[in-house]
This record gives sequence, C-alpha cells and structure tokens, in this order.
Amino acid sequence: MQKISAVILRVEENIAATLLCVIATLIFISAIARTVGHPINWAGDASLLAFGWLTFLGSDVIIRHRHLIRIDIIEQKLPKGLRKALTIIFDIFMVLFILLLVVYGFKLVSQSWHRSFNTLSISYAWCTLAVPTGSVLMLQSLIEKFIGDVRGKADAE
Repeated sequence: MQKISAVILRVEENIAATLLCVIATLIFISAIARTVGHPINWAGDASLLAFGWLTFLGSDVIIRHRHLIRIDIIEQKLPKGLRKALTIIFDIFMVLFILLLVVYGFKLVSQSWHRSFNTLSISYAWCTLAVPTGSVLMLQSLIEKFIGDVRGKADAE
C-alpha cells in the first residue's frame, strides 16, 4: 500500500507542478498579449480550470507530506498524551469534513454539467470535478495519517 501511495504522491506532485507552470505561463502571456492589443480571452478560463485542480491535488500533497497548518507554540506546552488525543480528534474532524466535500462535490459536478465556460467549449463540471476527485485522494491520505497517528507513528516523524 505504501508503494501505491508513493506513486500517487509523485504523480500528484508532477501534475501540481505542471498546473502551476501552466497557470503562470498563461496569465503572463495573456497579460503581454492584452498589452499589445491582442487579448487571449480563453486564458482566464483555462487558468481557472487548472487552478481548481491545482488546489485540490496540492491539498492532498500537503496532507501526504504532513505539512498541515499547526500552532506549535501551544502544542509544545501540552503533555504528550493530550497532544496525541487532540491529534486524533482533529484527524476525525478532518475526515468528516472531507467526506462532506466528497458528497457535496459530486452534487456540484452534477449541477454544473450543463454549464460551460464562457470561452472554452467544455463543461464547467470538468473544473468542479476537482472537488470530489481531490477530496477522495485527501480522504485516503487522511485515513493513512489517522492510522499512523493512532499507532503513534506521527511522533517518530
């Protein structure tokens, strides 16, 4: 399972890096083109599509690397047992929140299927599909994190 997880992480990192480069390039070229009087109208919609996917794939990369936002100054003052208990409680809340994102993400996709981008001839659902897809990946990562936290592997990392 760890090999599959590592492969997924590498793929996500590569896709996220590519999407970030695409967004930066599109916006930069679009700004130059607009300045010289030849705007690229579709660049904003394409960047929005890429940004939606970057956000959710990047969130999973952050979870897999265990770089979630933490308030270390408070955490360091707590006893180890309480720290572990709070970590597990927060893991449960994160899993529940991600489950909501999966459920409502699929509803969002179904509602936006007939809506299309202004300048692209594709459905807006391709952008909103990033929500449930990224959330399913995050759910897998959070479950792995939760299992590691319960077993005490978080302290070793």
